Amino acid sequence: MTAPLSRRVAAAGRTSLFHLVSSVLAVIFLFPLVWALLSSLKSPQDANAVPPTWLPDPVSLGNYQNLASYGEGIGAYGWNSLFTAVLTVLVTVVLCVLAGYGFARFEFLGKQPLFVVILAILMVPYATMLLPLYILLGHLGMQDSLVGLALVEAVFQLPFGILIMRNAFESVPRDLEEAASLDGCGPLGALRHVSLPIVTPGIVTVSLFAFLASWNEFLAPLIFLNTGRLFTLPLMLVNVRSGTFGEIDFGALQAGVVVAMVPCLVLYLVLQRYYVSGLLNGALRG
Repeated sequence: MTAPLSRRVAAAGRTSLFHLVSSVLAVIFLFPLVWALLSSLKSPQDANAVPPTWLPDPVSLGNYQNLASYGEGIGAYGWNSLFTAVLTVLVTVVLCVLAGYGFARFEFLGKQPLFVVILAILMVPYATMLLPLYILLGHLGMQDSLVGLALVEAVFQLPFGILIMRNAFESVPRDLEEAASLDGCGPLGALRHVSLPIVTPGIVTVSLFAFLASWNEFLAPLIFLNTGRLFTLPLMLVNVRSGTFGEIDFGALQAGVVVAMVPCLVLYLVLQRYYVSGLLNGALRG
């Protein structure tokens, strides 16, 4: 009786330790988000107070009103970010699905070296690629445009997305596609009707990565956009943070952070099941 009791006590201790550590980590990660939300509801004076106050007293929506009236309005900048992010996702998903399917199912000359070169792009410093892309967009007449910006941001998502999709397609049994081919499906038909429903978690994973990267991107919009009405949310937040005599307007900045993080949180909470499954079944296979 002693041994089973000791094992139960040890198991209970490990469980308690796990929950304790998880709770501490959850508090650490959630604290900045809660602090941003509380600070956004303070008056401008309280938001910039030293030492800072913990709770808004009284609750004020003045910071959100300032964002709504700043420049073109936060709605216009939010639309620019949303348009760019959605277009980035569409371009990334289409190219990654087709490329991943090609690498997983077809044999062609230089297949492995080409795949290695694509993955090697991940090792190239991000900033070094912006100048060549800026010159290329200039020749294409797509500088200072949201479409050009979306194409640039999609370029940086392709290596990781192709890796995810190739491994996702390789996890699909070839027998299923061969059975579809017997029913008259060609390669694209088998891709559409057989493989795509199975690799949906991988597609969601690629989409989430592309959306979050584009939505939060600052450096690329800073370089490629010159017209104020085309600015995205990160650029708008950098401009709105400057208060009187160079003082940082923390209230407006925190309100902008809250607005910017809401779509990311909603998307992740809605799609987290597919996201985790896509990472496990796609990225960790092959």
